[in-house]
Amino acid sequence: MDLRSRRIPNWLTVPGLLLGIALRAATGGWPGLKSSLLGAGLGLLLLLPFVLLKALGAGDWKLAGALGAFVGPGVLTDLLLASVFVAGLMALGLIIYKRRFGETMRNLAHLVASLFSLRMPGPEVSLDNPRSLKVPYGVALALTVAAYGAGHMWGAG
Repeated sequence: MDLRSRRIPNWLTVPGLLLGIALRAATGGWPGLKSSLLGAGLGLLLLLPFVLLKALGAGDWKLAGALGAFVGPGVLTDLLLASVFVAGLMALGLIIYKRRFGETMRNLAHLVASLFSLRMPGPEVSLDNPRSLKVPYGVALALTVAAYGAGHMWGAG
């Protein structure tokens, strides 16, 4: 869905969150419930600033919370860090494919200037900008989860 429409609906993320909490509690008792709640909270807390800056969609944010409910805080941290690299590779491919290197460098300069001046970045680097290239973070996160699962299945992790 995220790849096609750039949306991750609530009917997918909210039941996912609840199912993750229920499964962890059923299989791990109170420690499982605690781990699930910590994972969900961590996912929501870590990605909230990006949602507020309009650098990430709310569906991606809720997906990270639901994923945290399933895997707990330790694995979620690994998955989120790895997904940043996957999303970066996707972004680089998109920049090259769309031939937007110059514009991307200007936008990065705007972001760095905003950081050093302690101001919010301008609308040119927001998800609201219809011209901005957008990487479907939910897809990057899903690819990361699949790679992580495959690594564990084949004994790499």
